[in-house]
Amino acid sequence: MCVTNNKNILKIYKLLFKEFGSQRWWPGDTSFEVMVGAILTQSTSWKNVEKAISNLKDAKLLEPQKIVVSSKSKVERLIKPAGYFRAKAKKLKVFCKWLIDQCGISQLKKMRLPELRNKLLSVWGIGPETADSILCYALGKLSFVVDAYTIRIFHRLGVLHTKDYYQVKAFFEKSLPKRIHIYNEYHALIVALGKDICKPKPKCEICPLKEECNYVRVSAILPL
Repeated sequence: MCVTNNKNILKIYKLLFKEFGSQRWWPGDTSFEVMVGAILTQSTSWKNVEKAISNLKDAKLLEPQKIVVSSKSKVERLIKPAGYFRAKAKKLKVFCKWLIDQCGISQLKKMRLPELRNKLLSVWGIGPETADSILCYALGKLSFVVDAYTIRIFHRLGVLHTKDYYQVKAFFEKSLPKRIHIYNEYHALIVALGKDICKPKPKCEICPLKEECNYVRVSAILPL
Protein backbone atom coordinates (compact mmCIF):
# COMPACT_ATOMS: atom_id res chain seq x y z
CA MET A 1 0.00 0.00 0.00
CA CYS A 2 1.41 3.40 -0.98
CA VAL A 3 1.16 5.19 2.36
CA THR A 4 3.73 6.44 4.84
CA ASN A 5 2.59 5.62 8.37
CA ASN A 6 -0.19 6.36 10.82
CA LYS A 7 1.80 8.17 13.49
CA ASN A 8 -0.14 11.41 13.05
CA ILE A 9 -3.57 10.09 12.11
CA LEU A 10 -5.19 10.62 15.53
CA LYS A 11 -3.30 13.87 16.07
CA ILE A 12 -4.80 15.16 12.84
CA TYR A 13 -8.25 14.10 14.02
CA LYS A 14 -7.79 15.96 17.33
CA LEU A 15 -6.57 19.11 15.59
CA LEU A 16 -9.55 19.10 13.25
CA PHE A 17 -11.97 18.45 16.09
CA LYS A 18 -10.47 21.31 18.11
CA GLU A 19 -10.84 23.63 15.12
CA PHE A 20 -14.30 22.69 13.87
CA GLY A 21 -15.99 20.87 16.77
CA SER A 22 -18.54 18.12 16.37
CA GLN A 23 -20.12 18.15 12.91
CA ARG A 24 -23.27 16.21 13.89
CA TRP A 25 -23.24 14.31 10.61
CA TRP A 26 -25.04 13.04 8.62
CA PRO A 27 -27.86 15.61 8.60
CA GLY A 28 -31.16 13.75 8.50
CA ASP A 29 -34.11 12.95 10.73
CA THR A 30 -34.18 9.24 9.88
CA SER A 31 -31.86 6.54 8.56
CA PHE A 32 -33.82 6.53 5.31
CA GLU A 33 -33.38 10.28 4.88
CA VAL A 34 -29.62 9.79 5.32
CA MET A 35 -29.67 7.10 2.62
CA VAL A 36 -31.55 9.38 0.23
CA GLY A 37 -29.10 12.18 0.97
CA ALA A 38 -26.14 9.90 0.26
CA ILE A 39 -27.54 9.13 -3.19
CA LEU A 40 -28.58 12.69 -4.03
CA THR A 41 -25.28 14.26 -2.96
CA GLN A 42 -23.40 12.54 -5.77
CA SER A 43 -21.78 15.32 -7.87
CA THR A 44 -23.53 18.21 -6.14
CA SER A 45 -23.41 20.37 -3.01
CA TRP A 46 -25.26 19.57 0.20
CA LYS A 47 -27.22 22.81 -0.09
CA ASN A 48 -28.82 21.50 -3.29
CA VAL A 49 -29.52 18.14 -1.65
CA GLU A 50 -31.31 19.86 1.22
CA LYS A 51 -33.65 21.56 -1.26
CA ALA A 52 -34.42 18.24 -2.95
CA ILE A 53 -35.07 16.45 0.34
CA SER A 54 -37.27 19.33 1.49
CA ASN A 55 -39.32 18.92 -1.70
CA LEU A 56 -39.72 15.19 -1.04
CA LYS A 57 -40.84 15.92 2.52
CA ASP A 58 -43.31 18.58 1.46
CA ALA A 59 -44.79 16.11 -1.04
CA LYS A 60 -44.92 13.46 1.74
CA LEU A 61 -42.83 11.21 -0.47
CA LEU A 62 -39.86 10.52 1.80
CA GLU A 63 -40.66 6.83 2.25
CA PRO A 64 -39.35 3.87 0.23
CA GLN A 65 -42.76 2.57 -0.84
CA LYS A 66 -44.00 6.00 -1.89
CA ILE A 67 -40.92 6.66 -4.01
CA VAL A 68 -41.28 3.26 -5.69
CA VAL A 69 -44.94 3.76 -6.63
CA SER A 70 -44.56 7.42 -7.67
CA SER A 71 -44.01 8.24 -11.31
CA LYS A 72 -40.42 8.80 -12.33
CA SER A 73 -41.35 12.23 -13.67
CA LYS A 74 -42.73 13.28 -10.28
CA VAL A 75 -39.60 12.15 -8.45
CA GLU A 76 -37.46 13.92 -11.07
CA ARG A 77 -39.34 17.17 -10.55
CA LEU A 78 -38.99 17.04 -6.78
CA ILE A 79 -35.27 16.26 -6.73
CA LYS A 80 -34.34 18.58 -9.59
CA PRO A 81 -32.33 20.96 -7.33
CA ALA A 82 -29.84 18.12 -6.69
CA GLY A 83 -28.83 17.97 -10.36
CA TYR A 84 -28.63 14.96 -12.67
CA PHE A 85 -32.22 14.50 -11.61
CA ARG A 86 -33.17 11.92 -14.23
CA ALA A 87 -30.36 9.55 -13.29
CA LYS A 88 -30.83 10.20 -9.58
CA ALA A 89 -34.58 9.58 -9.75
CA LYS A 90 -33.84 6.20 -11.32
CA LYS A 91 -31.21 5.48 -8.67
CA LEU A 92 -33.64 6.36 -5.90
CA LYS A 93 -36.39 4.17 -7.29
CA VAL A 94 -34.02 1.23 -7.84
CA PHE A 95 -32.56 1.63 -4.35
CA CYS A 96 -35.97 1.90 -2.67
CA LYS A 97 -37.19 -1.23 -4.45
CA TRP A 98 -34.05 -3.04 -3.26
CA LEU A 99 -34.56 -1.76 0.29
CA ILE A 100 -38.13 -3.07 0.34
CA ASP A 101 -36.96 -6.42 -1.04
CA GLN A 102 -34.44 -6.60 1.83
CA CYS A 103 -37.32 -6.14 4.32
CA GLY A 104 -36.26 -2.68 5.39
CA ILE A 105 -33.58 -0.88 7.36
CA SER A 106 -33.96 -2.93 10.54
CA GLN A 107 -33.01 -6.07 8.62
CA LEU A 108 -30.02 -4.38 7.02
CA LYS A 109 -28.69 -3.43 10.45
CA LYS A 110 -28.66 -7.11 11.42
CA MET A 111 -26.40 -8.10 8.52
CA ARG A 112 -22.65 -8.53 8.84
CA LEU A 113 -20.67 -5.68 7.28
CA PRO A 114 -18.93 -7.53 4.40
CA GLU A 115 -22.18 -9.12 3.17
CA LEU A 116 -24.11 -5.88 3.54
CA ARG A 117 -21.50 -3.81 1.73
CA ASN A 118 -21.43 -6.28 -1.17
CA LYS A 119 -25.22 -6.16 -1.37
CA LEU A 120 -25.19 -2.36 -1.48
CA LEU A 121 -22.56 -2.32 -4.20
CA SER A 122 -24.69 -4.67 -6.27
CA VAL A 123 -27.45 -2.03 -6.44
CA TRP A 124 -27.42 0.01 -9.65
CA GLY A 125 -26.08 3.53 -8.99
CA ILE A 126 -24.44 2.75 -5.65
CA GLY A 127 -20.65 3.10 -5.76
CA PRO A 128 -18.08 2.70 -2.97
CA GLU A 129 -18.40 6.20 -1.49
CA THR A 130 -22.19 6.13 -1.47
CA ALA A 131 -22.22 2.60 -0.02
CA ASP A 132 -19.83 3.57 2.76
CA SER A 133 -21.83 6.73 3.53
CA ILE A 134 -24.96 4.63 3.92
CA LEU A 135 -23.13 2.04 6.02
CA CYS A 136 -21.46 4.53 8.34
CA TYR A 137 -24.08 7.24 8.72
CA ALA A 138 -27.40 5.45 8.21
CA LEU A 139 -26.61 1.98 9.54
CA GLY A 140 -23.89 2.61 12.13
CA LYS A 141 -21.38 0.21 10.58
CA LEU A 142 -17.59 0.54 10.84
CA SER A 143 -16.98 1.45 7.22
CA PHE A 144 -14.80 4.52 6.64
CA VAL A 145 -15.95 6.92 3.93
CA VAL A 146 -13.35 8.16 1.45
CA ASP A 147 -13.96 11.10 -0.87
CA ALA A 148 -12.01 13.55 -3.00
CA TYR A 149 -11.36 15.76 0.05
CA THR A 150 -9.75 12.84 1.89
CA ILE A 151 -7.39 12.08 -0.95
CA ARG A 152 -6.46 15.72 -1.56
CA ILE A 153 -5.83 16.54 2.12
CA PHE A 154 -3.84 13.44 3.02
CA HIS A 155 -1.73 13.67 -0.13
CA ARG A 156 -0.84 17.23 0.81
CA LEU A 157 -0.08 16.20 4.36
CA GLY A 158 2.28 13.55 3.02
CA VAL A 159 0.43 10.69 4.70
CA LEU A 160 -0.81 9.05 1.49
CA HIS A 161 0.77 8.38 -1.88
CA THR A 162 -2.14 6.60 -3.50
CA LYS A 163 -5.52 7.66 -4.84
CA ASP A 164 -6.94 4.15 -4.85
CA TYR A 165 -10.23 4.19 -2.92
CA TYR A 166 -9.76 0.81 -1.30
CA GLN A 167 -6.16 1.41 -0.28
CA VAL A 168 -7.08 4.71 1.36
CA LYS A 169 -10.09 3.14 3.08
CA ALA A 170 -7.97 0.24 4.37
CA PHE A 171 -5.35 2.67 5.69
CA PHE A 172 -7.87 4.59 7.78
CA GLU A 173 -9.62 1.48 9.02
CA LYS A 174 -6.29 -0.05 10.07
CA SER A 175 -5.09 3.16 11.73
CA LEU A 176 -8.19 4.25 13.65
CA PRO A 177 -9.82 2.81 16.78
CA LYS A 178 -12.87 0.70 15.94
CA ARG A 179 -15.34 3.29 17.15
CA ILE A 180 -18.23 4.43 14.99
CA HIS A 181 -18.25 7.98 16.38
CA ILE A 182 -14.62 8.44 15.27
CA TYR A 183 -15.32 7.08 11.77
CA ASN A 184 -18.37 9.33 11.58
CA GLU A 185 -16.74 12.46 12.93
CA TYR A 186 -13.40 12.09 11.12
CA HIS A 187 -14.93 12.01 7.66
CA ALA A 188 -17.20 14.94 8.49
CA LEU A 189 -14.22 16.97 9.76
CA ILE A 190 -12.28 16.15 6.57
CA VAL A 191 -15.20 17.53 4.56
CA ALA A 192 -15.26 20.70 6.68
CA LEU A 193 -11.54 21.27 6.03
CA GLY A 194 -11.69 20.39 2.33
CA LYS A 195 -14.76 22.48 1.61
CA ASP A 196 -13.63 25.71 3.24
CA ILE A 197 -9.83 25.63 3.58
CA CYS A 198 -7.95 22.83 1.78
CA LYS A 199 -9.52 23.67 -1.56
CA PRO A 200 -7.87 23.24 -4.98
CA LYS A 201 -6.34 26.65 -4.22
CA PRO A 202 -5.73 26.15 -0.49
CA LYS A 203 -5.88 28.73 2.30
CA CYS A 204 -2.79 27.35 4.03
CA GLU A 205 -2.34 30.38 6.26
CA ILE A 206 -5.53 29.58 8.22
CA CYS A 207 -5.32 25.79 8.09
CA PRO A 208 -5.30 24.02 11.49
CA LEU A 209 -3.00 21.37 9.97
CA LYS A 210 -0.35 23.67 8.54
CA GLU A 211 2.25 22.54 11.08
CA GLU A 212 1.73 18.92 9.97
CA CYS A 213 1.61 19.53 6.23
CA ASN A 214 4.26 18.65 3.64
CA TYR A 215 2.51 20.89 1.12
CA VAL A 216 3.16 23.90 3.36
CA ARG A 217 6.70 22.84 4.26
CA VAL A 218 7.89 22.46 0.69
CA SER A 219 5.93 25.48 -0.58
CA ALA A 220 4.31 23.44 -3.36
CA ILE A 221 2.79 25.49 -6.18
CA LEU A 222 0.56 23.04 -8.00
CA PRO A 223 -2.55 22.00 -6.00
CA LEU A 224 -3.76 18.40 -6.09
